[in-house]
Amino acid sequence: MNEEEALSGYRILWMQVLFDLPVTTKKARKQATEFRNFLLDQGFDMTQYSVYQRVCSGKEMVKTMLRRVEANLPDEGKVHVLIITDKQYENIHTFRGKNRGGKNKNPSQLTLF
Repeated sequence: MNEEEALSGYRILWMQVLFDLPVTTKKARKQATEFRNFLLDQGFDMTQYSVYQRVCSGKEMVKTMLRRVEANLPDEGKVHVLIITDKQYENIHTFRGKNRGGKNKNPSQLTLF
């Protein structure tokens, strides 16, 4: 496999974890915080309060990360995992208030591996 194929926008995947976790009890707040900290420890970045994402170098990495997320789910709440290609990610439009945000930046190659 040549370098161009290895870094193809169709092989590189973005994994987004979106969640709605209860925080009505001390135990639930603790579990929600632990889950967010777990995501950060796994290399996810917070894009919104309950939306975290990270880049994955391929399907095998996505499978590994899915298993880790599943193993660390809180007792209650709803968690969605969305996986999109880098090519699809290029089409995300970001707005901050009435101002249009800049294009989403892909991480540097060192970040990928």
